Amino acid sequence: MAEQIADRRDIEFVLFDQLKVDELCQLEQFSDFNKKTFTMLINEARKFAVKEILPTYQEGDREGVKFENGKVIIPECYRRPFNLLREAEFTSMTEDPEYGGQGLPESIAIAAAEYLVGTNFAFATYSFLGHGTGKMIELLGTQKQKEIYLKKLYTAEWGGTMLLTEPNAGSDVGLLETTAKRNDDGTFTLTGNKIFITSGDHDLTENIIHPVLARIEGAPKGTKGVSLFIVPKYWVNEDGSMGEANDIVCTGVEEKMGIHGSATCSMALGSKGKCRGVILGQENKGMKVMFHMMNEARLGVGLQSFAHASNAYLYALNYAKQRVQGRALEDALDHSAPAVAIINHPDVRRMLLEMKSHVEGMRSFTYYTANCFDKSVTARTQEERDKNKMLSELLTPVLKTYNSQRGFDMCVKAMQVFGGAGYTKDYPVEQLTRDCKIASIYEGTDGIQAMDLLARKLGMNQGKVFLDFINEITDVVTKAKPFEQLKGIARNTEILLQRLADSAMHMGTTAMSGKFKVAFAHSVPFLEVMGDTVMAWMLLWRANIASEKLGDNPKKKEIPFLEGQIKSADFFINNITPMTLGKIDSIIASGDAAITIGNDSF
Repeated sequence: MAEQIADRRDIEFVLFDQLKVDELCQLEQFSDFNKKTFTMLINEARKFAVKEILPTYQEGDREGVKFENGKVIIPECYRRPFNLLREAEFTSMTEDPEYGGQGLPESIAIAAAEYLVGTNFAFATYSFLGHGTGKMIELLGTQKQKEIYLKKLYTAEWGGTMLLTEPNAGSDVGLLETTAKRNDDGTFTLTGNKIFITSGDHDLTENIIHPVLARIEGAPKGTKGVSLFIVPKYWVNEDGSMGEANDIVCTGVEEKMGIHGSATCSMALGSKGKCRGVILGQENKGMKVMFHMMNEARLGVGLQSFAHASNAYLYALNYAKQRVQGRALEDALDHSAPAVAIINHPDVRRMLLEMKSHVEGMRSFTYYTANCFDKSVTARTQEERDKNKMLSELLTPVLKTYNSQRGFDMCVKAMQVFGGAGYTKDYPVEQLTRDCKIASIYEGTDGIQAMDLLARKLGMNQGKVFLDFINEITDVVTKAKPFEQLKGIARNTEILLQRLADSAMHMGTTAMSGKFKVAFAHSVPFLEVMGDTVMAWMLLWRANIASEKLGDNPKKKEIPFLEGQIKSADFFINNITPMTLGKIDSIIASGDAAITIGNDSF
């Protein structure tokens, strides 16, 4: 059952062979760790996830969240693993031990989280959202706020949320209507309504700390007048003790397609005129603060969606090896020939390899982005720190969107391998598919991420960041060319990379012209092209390493895994990227039908 979560061998390959994360231990910040301790921690996360969290996956989905008599009732099966997870100190792996963290690199924490989050994302929402709340307070809060909130949030003694969305202000946050009125004691009284609030209310923790976006009375309209407030479920006194219940309540929970065990709440603030909060950071700078949490959340969504795909692929692979159906193709006319496992059928093999290549590429992409976060802080020179910081900012919208799209696609593909059985609740791929879909919607839809990429990220530092990205891929292509078995896919990756650069130039030029609407109509396809290019990069990089190891006479048991890396790259680059080139042709052609069609003609 454990191997239906994540491929442990592949995780180690990415961490230690591809990214060489153990080299971080040479830095003073991580000198207390070594490769062995990293491995032990991931092993413990895996064991915990398998034993405690995985059994809650289907049970929590079927029980779901209930809202009765004004109270949110979570699946009962979540209580034990939540308490044990907190005791095991898994809720804040990267933070300073002073605040209850373990001081780990992001690169190792993301690997552990693949198990802890990937086994049951609905459960994980209660466990890890407080980390984002704490991070905002750590970065921009007062010393007193840090003393009161950080350790309790990082250790999940208190929960956290993100109160951003409103009924009339979804993606356009500047339209929010929640107001904040100054009080004589320095606090604010808040009034408003928020919707789609993950873990907005529950009783797993003794308090829930809500970061709330609101507009102080008299502040400018739009996002320039938005401030961020700390609004506890129970008021927190100056000495850190809890006071009376605050006037912030859940008014209902959503019935959703998936993640049934996660409480998605509607929240009312100040219905009795007594909702108090304190400002976090500077007045009218709320969006700047919130982006810190949103970027972390988008990395988490990228992890969530590819972890669903990983689970679905491994379930499908296991099923394909066991399910006997139909004769081998070469024996199709021999009615006396025995039936074979469906993994022997060419189309099933194609689907499995498509899933395998995507999952491996997405794992490398996710871990690489986390590793950029590490290097943006730990690299030896300021130039390297800045380069990695900018690369992580460029890649975050691509990671969030691409993994969300392809993660869902791979879950659907897994269901197809199962056939009719996969469409039933007898097998977990049905739930994985439902649960994965939300990833492309929340924390900024695909369209929002693509607009961010086109409008803000491509032109960062006069285009130097995008050029650094191109150069990183070029280095991998250059290293692949000496390997005979990689020459063809290296050449194809090089062609794709040049075409990506051409399309980026075209998109930038079009966006700056009078046809900017046409450019934005093609922004999601462009992001998808960039995502496919990242996959080719990551898979070719893997194939390089595998080719080197195969040339060093590896142990016999390692050979299938290493050969599998080359086949994944071969399949993706030769079978998927030709379609990517067609998408690039479409982008450069700049068809304007979506812009010029009349509203009444839809």
